[in-house]
Amino acid sequence: MKRFWKLLSLALLSMVILTPALAKKASGPTELIVVQQTDAKSLDPTGSNDVYSHNLNLNIYDRLFDWSPEMKVEPSLAESYTQIDALTLEVKIKKGVKFHNGDELTAEDVKFTLERAAKQPQVITYFSPITSVDILDPYTIRITTAKPYGPLINALAHAGGSIVNKKYVTADEKKAFFEPVGTGPFKFESWQSGDRIVLAANKDYFKGAPGVDKIVYRVIPESVNRAIALETKEVDVVLVVDPVDAPQVKARDYIKVYELPALSMTYLGFNCEKAPLNDVRVRQAVVYAINLPDIVDTAFLKAAVPANSAVPQGVMGFNKSLQAPVRDVEKSKALLAEAGIKDRLKLKLWINENKSREDSAVIMQAQLAEVGIDVEIEKLEWGAYLDKLGRGEHDLFILGWSTSPDPNEAMDALFNSKNKGHAGNRSFYGNPRVDELLDKGQEVTDPAVRIPMYEEAQEIVCREAAVLPMVNPYSIVAVQDYVEGFEMNPRSMYFMRNVKKNK
Repeated sequence: MKRFWKLLSLALLSMVILTPALAKKASGPTELIVVQQTDAKSLDPTGSNDVYSHNLNLNIYDRLFDWSPEMKVEPSLAESYTQIDALTLEVKIKKGVKFHNGDELTAEDVKFTLERAAKQPQVITYFSPITSVDILDPYTIRITTAKPYGPLINALAHAGGSIVNKKYVTADEKKAFFEPVGTGPFKFESWQSGDRIVLAANKDYFKGAPGVDKIVYRVIPESVNRAIALETKEVDVVLVVDPVDAPQVKARDYIKVYELPALSMTYLGFNCEKAPLNDVRVRQAVVYAINLPDIVDTAFLKAAVPANSAVPQGVMGFNKSLQAPVRDVEKSKALLAEAGIKDRLKLKLWINENKSREDSAVIMQAQLAEVGIDVEIEKLEWGAYLDKLGRGEHDLFILGWSTSPDPNEAMDALFNSKNKGHAGNRSFYGNPRVDELLDKGQEVTDPAVRIPMYEEAQEIVCREAAVLPMVNPYSIVAVQDYVEGFEMNPRSMYFMRNVKKNK
């Protein structure tokens, strides 16, 4: 873990060193065109727990706390905070912060936001421990949890904790999240579904005006087209550069490429409640049929490392004693026979529009065929993909999970049985001992006590093949050389207030 953070620190430092001095800003309005590979699923901060939505919501709204690029939690809307006791956190809110419609943010909005988040399936894992939010005065709240909740401040920094305007949301909730109003550095302007979302600068932002007047978040699903758009200077920033396109992008001297090991896992998920994948031996047979180095070398072109655990390196409690599975065709066949599988097994593997995942799926399809498992690959649109996974309609799927350095965020949503479905446990996995370990892990703050709990939980989910952790990928972002102030981070979620366009 220390090595991970040392490498990360050096990478972040090199980005600063290699950034040229700011040029004189051009006169007139500046528009920054930023590309994602898929559209936001929701502009309701609690409506979806995915990176593409977070990248918008982090810039439209604010939270009580935020993660810095160095992965430190820092106060944002919080002026100060005091841990009264193990169950009680008191937070004083900055005065004078205005929503984009001119309303002042008060404790009423914070209370409404947190109580709402505690009931929303997509983010319930972070906020359900909160039992009450009491207003002490217009700018002071007291948050109470049923049990000690060590990761509370981390949860308050999650995008799902973005503070919404109570009056605006309660007046018309549907409109409120198609035309959102936050306090963040950018105001919502328009949304052409599947094509672009336009944000305008909040010139009165309480932390200072943004560096550009407007951001256009464009959707370009195809990786090669994202690369071409960069090379032709059609766009300014691409937040997801596929490894296959990285060499040609790096070859352009007018493009800066940022590359970091991500706090992320790409994994093969199983539907653990659906026969025959409800049999651990069948899941293990799938695991032993797959050669992860082939995926690293061919699908990710070495812009990743094989994952040995469901928790990425750099997260507290990462279990370095676990070993990535080694392909064993005969063992895979034996496990299938032991599970009573006599005929060739037919399964569907779902993916979304993502070049590395598409290539991974093809590799796995061929390797699984060798052990008697015929896989049909289906590619789904991002929003429909998440919805269908949440309903448990799948056999196999490939997905990613980005986390903070806290192991609760890395594991609870994915593996606690209370979070089956839309809350994050899309494998519909359940194990009472894992639930016990994850629940206890939330209740303590001492790393010496927490780490063994998460290490044991990792061992169990690995042994039971709750998922197959495939790789820990690198985040690769590319910007034109006239773009300054972009802050890379290993969560692959980006604040854009400090970005400037000097052209």
